[in-house]
Amino acid sequence: MIPRMNHPTSPTDMDACYLALKARDARFDGCFFTGVTSTGIYCRPVCRVRTPKRENCRFFSLAAQAERAGFRPCLRCRPELAPRQPSLGMAQDKAWSMQDASAILATQAATLMDAPAVPDAPVLTVQRLAQRLGISDRHLRRIFEAQWGVSPLQYLQTRRLLSAKQLLTDTPLAVARVAELSGFASVRRFNAAFASHYGLNPTQLRHTQLSSHHLTAQEGLHVRLSYRPPYDVAALLNFLATRQITTLEVVDPTNASLGKTMALTYGQQRVTGWVLAHFDAARCRVKLQVSDSLGEVLPQVIARVRSLLDLDADPLAINSVLHADFPQGDGLRLPGTLDGFELAVRAVLGQQITVAAARTLAQRLVTRFGEPITTPLPGLTRLFPAPQTLAAASADELGALGIVKQRQAAIQALARAVASGQLNLDTAVNVQTTLTQLCALPGIGDWTANYIAMRALHWPDAFPAGDVALHKALGVQHTPHPAKAALAASQAWQPWRSYAVIRAWASLSRSGKNTQ
Repeated sequence: MIPRMNHPTSPTDMDACYLALKARDARFDGCFFTGVTSTGIYCRPVCRVRTPKRENCRFFSLAAQAERAGFRPCLRCRPELAPRQPSLGMAQDKAWSMQDASAILATQAATLMDAPAVPDAPVLTVQRLAQRLGISDRHLRRIFEAQWGVSPLQYLQTRRLLSAKQLLTDTPLAVARVAELSGFASVRRFNAAFASHYGLNPTQLRHTQLSSHHLTAQEGLHVRLSYRPPYDVAALLNFLATRQITTLEVVDPTNASLGKTMALTYGQQRVTGWVLAHFDAARCRVKLQVSDSLGEVLPQVIARVRSLLDLDADPLAINSVLHADFPQGDGLRLPGTLDGFELAVRAVLGQQITVAAARTLAQRLVTRFGEPITTPLPGLTRLFPAPQTLAAASADELGALGIVKQRQAAIQALARAVASGQLNLDTAVNVQTTLTQLCALPGIGDWTANYIAMRALHWPDAFPAGDVALHKALGVQHTPHPAKAALAASQAWQPWRSYAVIRAWASLSRSGKNTQ
């Protein structure tokens, strides 16, 4: 068994990295990168090239560290396809629990830089990032380098270049559009940075790496997304299939695929389209097809699909905490969403009723208020109602769908808050602040807020302590205070309590009982 490592700095960690490299162990994909001094290239642990000699290897926790040391990304294993570095997410929860202000700020900065560039928005700079965090850029540089071993600018530059490299390799998007989507202020700066870091211009890379599927008649854009095993694909797709809304999504566990319509809003613009994800379990990869209409927001679509399918989870870290109590759940993932507002509305509809009943209400809502859309995918014909649409809906219209007054008020309060920009249900938000905002809305309590945090905000440590199904799974339903008993039991599962909830619900599913 290769020991788990997050920051391979000691000789023992480096030896473990080399063992993982020799084994091409996909469990460590994205956990570290290997710089090969004899070639000047850095690779993922799963790279299929001949294993370099131990003395020629240097190991880095982040791609930015490898690029800072002068290594260029491998054109074969493509470091830009690696799952997100797991220690970034862990550091957030660890910092909060320790109240380490510097670590919290450094992790928030990394999270904001990882977020895809928004079209037509000002280009993110270190100065703007520092202003957003409420600190000086000098202080940001100091705490960021102490936390991650690279400067904010180096981290941001690497993130942009790797994002551009993926778009250049996997899509036929114009170089100018790739530069914009990757967060560069101009094509000139993009070309200069690409040539300086990688030793070739973007057009040369495209001519070298352009995949044959670009030349086929298949509709849409095609990209590849990697994940770390183990991954129980069937369990995640069955979870989503049980909650599937026809015309909005098509989940096929048999063929390991998921199709869905989606809409994204930036500024005054709203773009709509569809995505189709197909799991390639043999390669620990998802093949993603995205409608051409979403091309201008492709990095945002990729980020949302990664969240929906929980592709950046670190099973080794999660299982080290949860396996003893949930031994059958090692491959379970946290089902996310493509649209935080949609998930929040569906959570409200699911309050104190069965999954089947909640799905029926959501189906009626989509049928009545969902915008029609034309797609080439059979069964996908509607979008989830926009926040503005539900905010303007009358009580009579919602009541006619069977939605009771308390949930009507909660849905419309949610819709108004999201439509006005007061509430953001994205994965990059401050979770604690968002939980407070949610609980301040009428009809939304602790259960709903934590469920939204778990699936929409993709917070790994959410815990809906009042969930009845959770009480049954944990065997505390007959105690005087089941919520308190569940919360007490959950302390041992931090910072992965969301995954503990998913595993507890799965244990009920195996026994044929309903879960949320």
